[in-house]
Amino acid sequence: MTHPAAESRPRTGASPYDLGPRPVLGYVGNTIDRATERREDHAFLAAQETNGIANAYAIAGEWVVMRKASEGFDPLLPLEDARALAPVRGKIFLGLRDGDARFGIALDPAAADGLKARDDLFVIDLRSIAVQGLVPTQDIATLAEAKAMLHWHARHRFCANCGAETQTASAGWKRVCPACKVEHFPRTDPVVIMLAIDGDRCLLGRQSRFVKGVWSCLAGFVEPGETIEAAVRRETHEEAGIECGYVTYLASQPWPFPMSLMIGCHAQAITTNIVVDRNELEDARWFSRDEAAALLMRTHPDGLATPPPMAIAHHIIRTWIEGVPTF
Repeated sequence: MTHPAAESRPRTGASPYDLGPRPVLGYVGNTIDRATERREDHAFLAAQETNGIANAYAIAGEWVVMRKASEGFDPLLPLEDARALAPVRGKIFLGLRDGDARFGIALDPAAADGLKARDDLFVIDLRSIAVQGLVPTQDIATLAEAKAMLHWHARHRFCANCGAETQTASAGWKRVCPACKVEHFPRTDPVVIMLAIDGDRCLLGRQSRFVKGVWSCLAGFVEPGETIEAAVRRETHEEAGIECGYVTYLASQPWPFPMSLMIGCHAQAITTNIVVDRNELEDARWFSRDEAAALLMRTHPDGLATPPPMAIAHHIIRTWIEGVPTF
């Protein structure tokens, strides 16, 4: 059977649900100028590193190091201060903001415990920063960029072609093998995350690692040779036994755990009998629109909920509750 793709078309009219102001999606809104043309300009980069005004985001493994400020926390440190915190394991030029350079600094993960003990610092994981809204949106987005890239460097020190140790190039945006001359570039892993819809109800699942009571969209990696639409249909069928037809794209979200791109979709269910793959999911079930709204607003009588607003799953579910899309 051929399943044509379709673009989302919002329904007209006001939603019957009072969901409040639309929250901000996490890790988006990166306003930095990536200044790609400067990545090979060694004189420019050297000048930026020594001008005394360059700043950096400092990351020690999974931990972001921030300064305590009079009003919250500041994730942006003077470059030299960031370097002095602990042994440096990597560096990347992130780009320019307001004309000033921004760098990502990888600190020795073993130093995290010592940094946590300092009274002038606050050390916390990136997910918690986003969930709690501890820093401005633009800083969360750039932190996601920095964390993903620094993680890539830490995990790709050796050439996949010949096994020799590689060297950083292009201001951190590639690695080069000195032995076989192969160039290695960072990759973003595409992940589909989708809400299967059957009329006035939607399909949600939960994994054992989820917080108790949380139900979310199904998700899975796009495989080689697959379209987004095909991946949505395959993953929904593999995890829950549901066949889908039309697929509509909604939005995407960088997901730096470690370096994925979440591709949010709605899918029209053409079968309704759920067969759960227990290797992937703890459970899956249909929720009515009213019940899904209660999950979203955290008013469900059984204490069930959706993921927090920083996650794209929250927005995919909310968009459907509000009446989008039409198939």
